[in-house]
Amino acid sequence: MTDAPRSLGQRKADTLARLVSPVLDAWVSTDGPNLVPLTLAWFQDRLVAATDRTTPTAKSLITTGRARVGLGPTRDVVMIDAVLDRWLPVTEAPEIGDAYVAQNDWDPRTAGPSYIFLLLHPTRIQAWREANEIPGRTLMRTGTWLT
Repeated sequence: MTDAPRSLGQRKADTLARLVSPVLDAWVSTDGPNLVPLTLAWFQDRLVAATDRTTPTAKSLITTGRARVGLGPTRDVVMIDAVLDRWLPVTEAPEIGDAYVAQNDWDPRTAGPSYIFLLLHPTRIQAWREANEIPGRTLMRTGTWLT
């Protein structure tokens, strides 16, 4: 038997706790069905990804300006639709780099000159655990948290 569905407020709190948790690993899609694993950080209401500028993921995200991010196991899912806010070399963003390193287990500023930060602005966030939470899964719509 499944637990009663969480309230919207509890789902938002749980989602925000996950976003600031250590080593925020995610699956990221930028161009349809392809998924790549990336470690993210949560900084000033943005998801921050770090990757080499030459990767297909970085190129696609810069071109399309859109990403879909999946967090968690199948029975505690957070799905985030996001738009690219901006991107910049890891060496040009000390406060972003410090925040990324504080949350994660590696420092992309040591990975080489072609590494960049991609800042993603969430536009829709959904979270659910079991089928009974699917009807109320949307927590954010058009970049605004629902109340």
